[in-house]
Amino acid sequence: MLPFLKKMRENRRPRCTALVAAAGSSSRMGGVNKLLQPLDGVPVLARTLTALQLARQVDGIVIAAREEDLVEISRLCHTYGITKCAKVVRGGETRAHSVLLAALEAPPETELLAVQDGARPLVTPELIDRVISAAARCGAAAPAVPVKDTVKSVREGGAVAETLDRSSLRAVQTPQVFEASLLKAALQSAVEQEIPVTDDCSAVERLGKVVFLVEGDEENLKITTPTDLILAEAVLQARENGS
Repeated sequence: MLPFLKKMRENRRPRCTALVAAAGSSSRMGGVNKLLQPLDGVPVLARTLTALQLARQVDGIVIAAREEDLVEISRLCHTYGITKCAKVVRGGETRAHSVLLAALEAPPETELLAVQDGARPLVTPELIDRVISAAARCGAAAPAVPVKDTVKSVREGGAVAETLDRSSLRAVQTPQVFEASLLKAALQSAVEQEIPVTDDCSAVERLGKVVFLVEGDEENLKITTPTDLILAEAVLQARENGS
């Protein structure tokens, strides 16, 4: 009996809460909230939340949103059956602050926190589960894809300073998944010191922690401009046609 119980403990899946960053200004979308824009008839954010709803390893969802969108996003969750959504909270002044506020609202039994951009509506439940499984093993994981373009660093004024080795570069996506106390400590430090981290991996890396990358998905686009909506529509149509 004892070996059986030990095996059950070893195989127990850690509880994971997804934190959805949905408090951005959408400044490059011409003044409209990109998360509420229709993508093949369904709001961008609803598609993101549906993937989290279907992910087997996500136990709950907390959304950080702009104050003026709180009611509408709560209504959206009800409309699209996002039953895992426990709370919609007001975001902060920065992305790191918004994610921290959402993290502090996660249930106390949460062991892993998965940070997902609200504006990545093509993320799949399979990718979400794969990254969470990796984080359960190593404590910090994120999906990434190889960089296709040649990347150059530039000096002020636009002069090329260096051409970077593309073979060692990766474009990091979300969800980015971390041991809960690690992420909260990293975000708290970044917010208190006013460090402009561009993603949650950067915040964790500042503490000297190693983040492991897993294979991402080329279709896991982030909606930033109107052109991205067109590309996302094309991806959805290709999925529907089985190509």
